[in-house]
Amino acid sequence: MLFDMDGTLVDSEKLWDVALQELAAVYGGSMSDAARKAIIGTSMADSMRILHDDLGQPERDPEASAAWINARILELFRTGLRWRPGALALLRAVRAAGIPTALVTSSGRPLVEVALDTLGRDSFDAVVCGDEVDAAKPHPEPYLTAARLLDVPIGRCVAIEDSPTGVASALAAGAAVLAVPAEVPLPPTDGVHQLESLSAADLELLSALLGEPLA
Repeated sequence: MLFDMDGTLVDSEKLWDVALQELAAVYGGSMSDAARKAIIGTSMADSMRILHDDLGQPERDPEASAAWINARILELFRTGLRWRPGALALLRAVRAAGIPTALVTSSGRPLVEVALDTLGRDSFDAVVCGDEVDAAKPHPEPYLTAARLLDVPIGRCVAIEDSPTGVASALAAGAAVLAVPAEVPLPPTDGVHQLESLSAADLELLSALLGEPLA
């Protein structure tokens, strides 16, 4: 099992909203809805470029902006991180069944370490962070890396995602994909099963997506 983090397991996109809008205000502007939607699921570097372009300030240093966002989001994660509906129950069911499980996120390792205080460090056999791969989502590398770390063929993995970027990454890697849209609607896509909430997901559904028992 391969779980995305932001918007999938935890309701963190609202915290990103806060941090991004605060940084936009520091820069004397306001982030548009279109830019916010485009940022969801992307790497930090891409997110900062989208924000800067949206503000009409493409000359800004993306590394300096990323450092500001990372510091602020760490504060917010420590106090405001909440589970998405059904996510904790599904994760517990997967772990109780002894299914190899990885967290596959575009967030960087320092932020993920804070999130793991909520998610549980024993909830995952492997953790793949956005700053630990050469190519971030929508490239398939994060999911391929997770499958390799679990020693499970990617074709026998189910990836659970909420964003178009994450879905594209999981599909390109060759995983079965369960999509639970959070902030951005997802169009119907071949090979992607959609649910409104993880409250409707169980081990039987995940096995059905693979067409075989979960590894």
